[in-house]
Amino acid sequence: MKIIEVLDQKIAGDIQKIKVIGIDIGSRTAKAVLFHDDELYTAAILTGIDMQETANELVADLLTQSGLNKTDINYIVGTGYGRVAMKFDNPYQIVSEISCHAMGIHYLAAGVKTIIDIGGQDSKAIKVDPETGRVVEFVMNDKCAAGTGRFLEKVAQLLDYNLDELGTEALKAQKLSDVSSQCVVFAESEVISRRAKGELREDIAAGIHYAAARRVRSLLSQVGLEPGLAFSGGVSNNAGMKKAIEEVIGSPVSPIKLDAIYAGALGAAIYAHNYYLGGMQTGEAERENRRLDLTALESRIAQHHEAIIHGAGGQKKVGYLCTYTPLELINAAGIAHARLFKMGNTEVVASGEQITQSVFCDFTKSILGAFKENDALYKSLDKVYIFYTCDCIKKVGEAIGEFFAPSDIYTLPRLRHKDSSRDYYRTVILHFQKSLEELSGNIITEEAVREQIKLYNKVRVLLKKISELRKRENPPITGKDFLELIKGYHYLPPQGLLELYGRIYDNLAAVPNKGQRKIRLMMAGGIVADGDRRLLELIEDDIGARIVVEDHCTGVRNILHTINEEGDPYQALAEGYLDQSPCTRMKPLGESVDIAGELAKEYDVDGILYVYLKFCPCYGMIKHEFFKHYQKLGIPVLELPIDYSASDQGQLKTRLEAFIEVLGERAGSVRLKEAH
Repeated sequence: MKIIEVLDQKIAGDIQKIKVIGIDIGSRTAKAVLFHDDELYTAAILTGIDMQETANELVADLLTQSGLNKTDINYIVGTGYGRVAMKFDNPYQIVSEISCHAMGIHYLAAGVKTIIDIGGQDSKAIKVDPETGRVVEFVMNDKCAAGTGRFLEKVAQLLDYNLDELGTEALKAQKLSDVSSQCVVFAESEVISRRAKGELREDIAAGIHYAAARRVRSLLSQVGLEPGLAFSGGVSNNAGMKKAIEEVIGSPVSPIKLDAIYAGALGAAIYAHNYYLGGMQTGEAERENRRLDLTALESRIAQHHEAIIHGAGGQKKVGYLCTYTPLELINAAGIAHARLFKMGNTEVVASGEQITQSVFCDFTKSILGAFKENDALYKSLDKVYIFYTCDCIKKVGEAIGEFFAPSDIYTLPRLRHKDSSRDYYRTVILHFQKSLEELSGNIITEEAVREQIKLYNKVRVLLKKISELRKRENPPITGKDFLELIKGYHYLPPQGLLELYGRIYDNLAAVPNKGQRKIRLMMAGGIVADGDRRLLELIEDDIGARIVVEDHCTGVRNILHTINEEGDPYQALAEGYLDQSPCTRMKPLGESVDIAGELAKEYDVDGILYVYLKFCPCYGMIKHEFFKHYQKLGIPVLELPIDYSASDQGQLKTRLEAFIEVLGERAGSVRLKEAH
């Protein structure tokens, strides 16, 4: 077909006579588009097990149709579910499916501002810049197949339809069945129940489509619906879904001249066209991540844990759960310590859930699961101390005390600036000291406490200096490696950290500040446990952006404070710990919000990742206050509710890639304006 006959007439002339291919490998169907001179060719096959083989089949089909050889192709861009597996001898790049769908729809209907994309496994709402086709904002459904191709396929089976029949049969409905379930599992029971009541199949089918459309409307409400709506993805050919969406949303779907299942592949072809004309070479999008040698630190942590497990040279051994625990007192008592913040695998989380409830976050389940599964470090402890901010952590502390090890639980004041709160926390600290003395048999003197305050202050100052190197245009340390450095602070006594951190700072400070500026991100929100690094690996290793600052309790935020080294050391500890960046449980919440914004500005971030564990009562419920503040500052934010499973890896990568691509376009536009 002729390119000029398919693309929007306003911008079809932008496509030059070069030979490029866009490949979109979806979870169910793989599609491809070829531009060759004035012609546009398409190909589609079912997605196979081997993504590269699927891509090769598509390319072979397009070459056969066009009469070209593979060496004739100037550029290839891959996108979609299987994009990460694609490699070619031709120049090529990988682009997120969100960006490709936006660009493809833009070239099919230039005035479109909002896109609904429903594929086999997920659905998305995308806001588009109508001038450029770039993504402005997007939101995806979260680990749920409701409203997707898989959802409709299951319903078709239950109603004895072929998938292709489901939408057209829904159009014949005399009335809508009131289907409330949007979950694949629960919808199955509901459909079976309605059929048993004698409801017509087409009425049930229509009800299912409208239930799915309401879920799409919920997604759209998060990005805002503007006039100019397009529908793409595999489900876009379902006439029943199109009708339901138009009626539920109250806006017509813009007509286009190409089957909308090819929108992603078309967008990929346009990116290939632009990359070729711009001279981008294969690998130009790949980033060099300088890896810090952390062998010495990892070795010390391993030795420290082994020592605790095997007796710690006669020292008593304690675990703690929160950054408000005064480590100075534990060290002054001559007690070995370790923070209990290891991420659990699926089995450990499931084991912990037998003690808690399913609505507890995976971190709390991991703590109890580690005890229940006889983790050597956790089971070797003489006592566990809980200075709790989160109510779920309090319950975990109670369960530890009941089932596994002696535990003391201390309440933290929520109004941290009141004199009464500081006096109360000083009293709590004195009780904590007494407990440590009883456990260790050692008397803790004021002089010993002051000495530990000085040591820990030096450690915190060094970590802050290392973090500040990330303010450079090209930071010499990754966000992942910085979290590993912080891990040492939570596990090891301060004496050995000073020399180690000092050497690391000197080495990093000597690294030249040169190289291309990467997209700079702040990771905010809830706890990032020891071992929970998959987001950082996706961002920094796979995508090539950089985490430069953290507003969570296992990053830089909680080592920014120092303790007064003069006067009453217990009052100094009370005030110093309460003056650190506050937990969201503390009031007023506005202080936490303001500090987060100041950190983002201080480290010159391009965007913020607000990451929290599902069911988190501290960060999940108050997130919108942070979002409003970030928006007021003009900093884009991406919400990422996660757990410790790996089942959402592909979707997380898609979200992150699209968000970082949006930030890249935004940053480029800002720099262009500044240059003029």
